[in-house]
Amino acid sequence: MPNLNHRTISPVTLIYQYVSKVFPLVKHELEGWQRLAAQLPDARLSRQATESIRTKAFHCQGGSIYALYPGVDLEATIQFIVAYQTMSDYLDNLVDSLEIQDEKAFAQLHLAMHEALNPQAAPSDYYEYYPYREDGGYLVRLVTTCQNSLKGLPSYDIVQEEGIGLAKLYSCLQTYKHLAIEERESKMLAWIRPNLLSDSKITAWEFAAASGSTLGIFCLYAAAFDPQLSVTQGKEIKQAYFPWICGLHILMDYFIDLREDKETNQLNFVAYYEHNEMLQERLQLFVNNSFTQAEKLEYPKFHRIVVQGLLAMYLSDEKGSDREIRSISKQLIKDSGWEVNLLFGLCRLLRKGKAL
Repeated sequence: MPNLNHRTISPVTLIYQYVSKVFPLVKHELEGWQRLAAQLPDARLSRQATESIRTKAFHCQGGSIYALYPGVDLEATIQFIVAYQTMSDYLDNLVDSLEIQDEKAFAQLHLAMHEALNPQAAPSDYYEYYPYREDGGYLVRLVTTCQNSLKGLPSYDIVQEEGIGLAKLYSCLQTYKHLAIEERESKMLAWIRPNLLSDSKITAWEFAAASGSTLGIFCLYAAAFDPQLSVTQGKEIKQAYFPWICGLHILMDYFIDLREDKETNQLNFVAYYEHNEMLQERLQLFVNNSFTQAEKLEYPKFHRIVVQGLLAMYLSDEKGSDREIRSISKQLIKDSGWEVNLLFGLCRLLRKGKAL
């Protein structure tokens, strides 16, 4: 484990450790899953599994920032995060890419997301209602890899309920948002509205966006290495990440995909903002609240760098310079402080060198 002082560490030092120590281990783990994915008996499932790794490896790279959380086992954390995120990306492809729109099948597939967070759970028949099922045990192997990673965590029992709660929100989102266009919006609203408090500071679509992030789960996993972790600390992590840091994560993802999603008629939660002024105002609210919440947690500097990294990583993507959103991107970078500006420049260099 890199010897980092998380009270005084600078963003550049953490990112250097991230790229030099974490990225090679993530790549090694993904290569193992890629080899398995290529051997799935059903060619359609094999294609979705291999493509999900090939096109979404950056999700595993991003989530693996938590391998640098204080006190964690670097390799064990990367193994868990890569397995869990690879499972998430594979399931996303299964519900998005094979022209299937079956709510029951999607919900059954996504049982894997919460069973992977319960070390005692026996894997369900995830493909029970899905038309293709011959995966050679690939999905179950992803689930059991995650379950085995949890068994040695000193305080996992403290955070298990919070983590599974986030996984269930994620599963509901993935189930409803991939239904047919004529029913997906009403189904999503029927799911979201009972979950929104009457005095909620976020909209239904912002709640949906926050549900789509796995960062809260990864942070709870990392925190569970602390044998002194309290129930209160677990709840504080959940409250900081959901909806604010998780919401910022996915809103930024949709923000840079706005033009592309409009052209392909894909559901995009940022498109629900009525005009660009509202879009900028709401994104800034999520940025501000993410930084505020980060300060309330143990190791606030680490969480602050996570937020800064989200902004730098997404806004450095060339799609962040699309004409429609360019001015908002520039303003977000400007308003987020010199550290985000610095990380933004660093991310652009990493993209140029194909490291991101």
